[in-house]
Amino acid sequence: MNDEPKTPAELREIRLSRKAAQNAEGIKAMADIAAADIAIRKRTADLRALRLAKEAADRENPPEPKVKAKAKPKKKKTS
Repeated sequence: MNDEPKTPAELREIRLSRKAAQNAEGIKAMADIAAADIAIRKRTADLRALRLAKEAADRENPPEPKVKAKAKPKKKKTS
């Protein structure tokens, strides 16, 4: 950067260009946030549909209950 003093017109132009760049960056950032939000909502809807389909299938064909193994009889202590 050169350290020469700028005229008021040049300073005004620098401020305007900086504000325009910040405005463009802000618009791009908001678009990125909106796109991420849409992607999250779509993924959530897909996962919800899969979960509901699995729950419906489980209601129609419930899994067989697991058979618990019988407990072994305890040995009596002999003294």
